Amino acid sequence: MSDQEELKRLIVCRHSCIVVNTVEEEYALVLLREIAIDQSRNLWEWTSTQGLREGLLAGSPIVPDSQHPAAALYHITYKQHDAGIYVLIDIGGFLKDDKTLRILREAIEHVGNRGGLTVLIDSGELPRVIRAISTEFRISFPDEEELSALVGQTVQKLNEEQRLIIDLSRAELQLIVKNLRGLSRRQARQVIIEAVLNDHRFDANDINTILVAKRRMIGSEGLLDFVDSPVNIDEIGGLGRLKAWLADRQGSFRDEAAAFGLPPPRGLLMLGVQGAGKSLAAKAVATAWRQPLLRMDVGALYDRYIGESERRLREALQQAERMSPIVLWIDEIEKGFASAASQSSDGGLSKRMFGALLTWMQEHTAPVFIIATANDIEALPPELLRKGRFDEIFFVDLPNLEARATICAIHLRKRKRDPKNFDIGQIAEASEGFSGAEIEQAIISALHDAFAAGKELCTPQIIEALRRSPPLSVTMKEKVAELRCWASGRCVPAD
Repeated sequence: MSDQEELKRLIVCRHSCIVVNTVEEEYALVLLREIAIDQSRNLWEWTSTQGLREGLLAGSPIVPDSQHPAAALYHITYKQHDAGIYVLIDIGGFLKDDKTLRILREAIEHVGNRGGLTVLIDSGELPRVIRAISTEFRISFPDEEELSALVGQTVQKLNEEQRLIIDLSRAELQLIVKNLRGLSRRQARQVIIEAVLNDHRFDANDINTILVAKRRMIGSEGLLDFVDSPVNIDEIGGLGRLKAWLADRQGSFRDEAAAFGLPPPRGLLMLGVQGAGKSLAAKAVATAWRQPLLRMDVGALYDRYIGESERRLREALQQAERMSPIVLWIDEIEKGFASAASQSSDGGLSKRMFGALLTWMQEHTAPVFIIATANDIEALPPELLRKGRFDEIFFVDLPNLEARATICAIHLRKRKRDPKNFDIGQIAEASEGFSGAEIEQAIISALHDAFAAGKELCTPQIIEALRRSPPLSVTMKEKVAELRCWASGRCVPAD
């Protein structure tokens, strides 16, 4: 059901007051004007700057002295007698005044008795007594069809103002439209303008610009956090099998894949040695598919008040769907839902939260690809490992010799060093048993040593830094061996 159809339904059902909580004021007004014309009703609009005036006639006269809401509401209540639509914009801030609040309640009742409708367009909180006698109407986010039309109109207008270079394939345009999902109409238009006017081009390079702008505009509301991921998947060392798996499914979110009979991929569960690169693997997915990566902190969802934790989880999942297509990363999932696998003392909260997450994972239709990472297999509820929850379960082990050499070269280049000036093979040999993060820290430590000595970084300094700090695979040898033993035959190696 479209926004206009839903509004018409509410009017037919004789709701006397509708609250539209939105920042898309102009879009809401367009909907109401179209409905007023379609139903042959008068439409009146009020703002504190303009006062009360007819909304369907351009340049219509303003009712004298109606800038204060109490005066406008008195006119609506006792001077008007038709079954019109009365739109009050940003009135919430005036309702702290008891007289204004009282006359608004009277206006809603009188207009409703006449068969009319009062509409409050506001982006703030309204008093409880008004919410109790009102019906909330939520403006939907634009779908892909509307976004595609919006992109076309915006680019066409910009091209008329100043000639643009447009170089996009149909698939690239489709990817841009998909990445605009979750933005309001105004936000989507602004993102396109920013991407195009940045270099007066509209091409595939604008996809990353759009993702950055989307991140800035939407924010995380404290429920989901944006995570930066490398621009190029080559910046991630190792994980060869995972990268191949991702490459095979890169186009699976496109319409052509659905027409071919392919369901979109649902998610991955990543188990592995702590610090071995599971977070990098999550970033690899977002990078390969050029989608935003959002991280859900399960621990932050729990609240001491009854019902609040479940509400936070629902809101986080709704936000993920609204912003799709995205990669949703649930880090250390076993810690957030550990009590769901045992008899807990939290009154069953963990079990309910975990059950709600599993149900959503099974039933959601929005293009949200889930990556769950875990360190402790024994703490995972068995339901999570059942076939169908995830497309695949990968085991992220410590990097092999080739991967260690690649990782070393990546981190040297990040620090403005040419890997050709180092014996990468020797460093890779010396770093056996080290994770990617531990190799990076060894290079940083060697840089500190070189800087303090007033010398340039060299291979022996890096090898010495590796020898000084034993890796996790040594300090927790038994735990790592146990983890590898469990994963053998149960998981697909990521490399």
